[in-house]
Amino acid sequence: MATASTSFGVFFDRPGRPAGLLGRGLSLALLVAGYSLLCWLAFSKSIQNWEGVLDYRVTFWNGWMNTIRISAAALVLSTLIGMVTALARRSPFLPLRYTAVAYVETVRGLPLVVLVLFGFYGVANALGWQDRVAVGIGILSLFSGAYIAEMIRAGIDSVGRSQWDSARAIGLGTVQTYRLVVLPQVARQTLPPLAGQFSSIIKDSSLLYIIGIPELTFAANQVNSATYSTFESFVPLGVCYLALTLPVSLLSKWLERRTRYET
Repeated sequence: MATASTSFGVFFDRPGRPAGLLGRGLSLALLVAGYSLLCWLAFSKSIQNWEGVLDYRVTFWNGWMNTIRISAAALVLSTLIGMVTALARRSPFLPLRYTAVAYVETVRGLPLVVLVLFGFYGVANALGWQDRVAVGIGILSLFSGAYIAEMIRAGIDSVGRSQWDSARAIGLGTVQTYRLVVLPQVARQTLPPLAGQFSSIIKDSSLLYIIGIPELTFAANQVNSATYSTFESFVPLGVCYLALTLPVSLLSKWLERRTRYET
């Protein structure tokens, strides 16, 4: 028993005694083996038509680039919407505060597919706004902005009352207090959930295909319809989305380490 316990001990991190190179290497090898087995199970029994799908690589590339453009624009716009809404929810002006609350609760209570259909065929159509890509970016930004607003609001609320009072005591105004005292702490605390939300923006953009925007999922559906190769059409879809979301997650972890401080 002691020998078995010692053998498995190489896999554990302990306070003051992190796992060594052997434990990390074996853990990584087990992870790679598990993923390899999963891929083998997925690919070994399927009838594959990669040659037919490969003929549509330009379609995938164009869809992927459109997804990048839409996601990047929605990421910036939703962050701005979230920051403004979070501050509006703390406003002493009641009509502004109630409007912000109504926006957040309405958006969070509805599925994105409903908002996409209502936003394009309802609001945008009534306004004569026919630019599908711009409408899609706006809808995606409004949807994600509601969640980002709650993350930022929670981060602001977590700042202790004493720090607000100290900022006023040394003569800082409201804008200076937010810029120098509050927002740096909010950024540290909200990085992990924001990274998850930014990844969600990329994945949520796949629903824009229902209004005819030629993004990545739209491209995969086109290829599937042309080749009748569902499996081969959607495997590249997953790979392309991972290629976008994993860097976001890694960047978030790097920023967390850069901004971490002892409490």
